[in-house]
Amino acid sequence: MRKNSAVAGLALAVLLSVAGVGAARATDDEACKVIRMSDPGWTDITATNAVASVMLAALGYETDIKTLSVPIGYESMKNKEIDVFLGNWMPAQNAFIEDLKKADAVEIVNRNLEGAKFTLAVPSYAADKGIKNFSDLQKHGDEFERLIYGIEAGAPANTSIQKMIDTNDFGLGNWQLVESSEQAMLSQVERAAEKKTLIVFLAWAPHPMNNRFEITYLSGGDAYFGPNYGGAEVYTLARTGWTKTCPNAATFLRKLSFNIAMENTLMGKILEGEDPKEAAAAWLKDHPQSLERWLAGVTTFDGGPGLDSVKVSLGL
Repeated sequence: MRKNSAVAGLALAVLLSVAGVGAARATDDEACKVIRMSDPGWTDITATNAVASVMLAALGYETDIKTLSVPIGYESMKNKEIDVFLGNWMPAQNAFIEDLKKADAVEIVNRNLEGAKFTLAVPSYAADKGIKNFSDLQKHGDEFERLIYGIEAGAPANTSIQKMIDTNDFGLGNWQLVESSEQAMLSQVERAAEKKTLIVFLAWAPHPMNNRFEITYLSGGDAYFGPNYGGAEVYTLARTGWTKTCPNAATFLRKLSFNIAMENTLMGKILEGEDPKEAAAAWLKDHPQSLERWLAGVTTFDGGPGLDSVKVSLGL
């Protein structure tokens, strides 16, 4: 009887030992400890990258975020220099994705946002003058100075606008696209709003511009931006092979999703000058219910309980 007890005790000790080793062992390859991400310089992606970074740091990972235009960012994924991108706006970026799929360069990890939209807009006082459709712009060309304000060079939306101009669609053949940063574009909108002068520009949701300005999205641009005012979904992408090498981090990113109200809030804080990671950490503290959904089945890099680690890091 004592012999059987001793054997059972030894077996239990071995099981506990094995369990202990398993708990301490990382589920991801060592190369996964640093996750390389890109940001086109858009505040929405800055915000979502910050949310991911705060939680990944608590899980024992590091994020290396590089500011790259959309084309350069995708080329970097193809060259295996970027691991993850949280800003694949579809269908606006479809041409890029088709190219990457042909090269077997990326895989879709998750749809992280629904209900987005992205098309041309005007201040609502312009809509009050009857400017509500793309076809209404050319009637007021002089007042608009025949300028359409876009975002950074190389952005797919800018390409769509330039195509519209090149083909003289809506009578816009003698108009000019002004390429600039998101912030520079919005500064131009603010100056126009102060003087009540006409301006047409790229607008999208989520973005605090929808709260900051009274704007009207223009109808009629389906051929360039898609239906429902450029209705969009945003996807998380990973370079091909990354999810297999880094299954734990991939599990987290498959669960990580956002909503319009959340992003509007975070983006507003960032545009007011708050550090993105501090804004993200504050939001997470105020919405701890999101953590359980995002971290179900996720461990730390070393194999520990992920949810507990993130809560401790946030002071919850």
